[in-house]
Amino acid sequence: MEFPKILLDKISYYLIDRNETISIAESVTSGFVQLAFSQMPDAERFFRGGLTAYTLEEKVKHLGIDPEQGRSANCVSKEITDAMALNVAKKSGTDWSIATTGYATPVPESGEEIFAYYSISYLGEIVHSDKIELHPLTKAIDAQNYFTECILSCLRCEVKTHLLQLAFKN
Repeated sequence: MEFPKILLDKISYYLIDRNETISIAESVTSGFVQLAFSQMPDAERFFRGGLTAYTLEEKVKHLGIDPEQGRSANCVSKEITDAMALNVAKKSGTDWSIATTGYATPVPESGEEIFAYYSISYLGEIVHSDKIELHPLTKAIDAQNYFTECILSCLRCEVKTHLLQLAFKN
């Protein structure tokens, strides 16, 4: 699987330039985001690793998700994704984090829809959180790939935005 090289290069450059780190918590993207980070230049300088957790039990155990909240949303909601992002960053001691939840195939629990929630945190705060919706006939691997590329594009924008904000403060 290949991701846009320019996108990977930019994220890598910005994180290395600022000496910042990132961690990942995935569900719907099944490790695709971590795969993309592993392909970035000098990834070992900023990518601390990640976790793919599909079940409520794993999200509670490894990501500190509230069991009742997780159960009521089938572990798929903006709030769950926000908590995953904040908790993976805290546990990993990273500046940035990304989290994903959702459905790559239409199932009754998703209302037969394909969608992903994702959250990006920076220094203990959610800086971007959104939902990506796709046509229900989209193949699962295509959905996961699209989700990943969209999330990486948003991360690049967030990292660049915070870089510019830091520059104006100094």
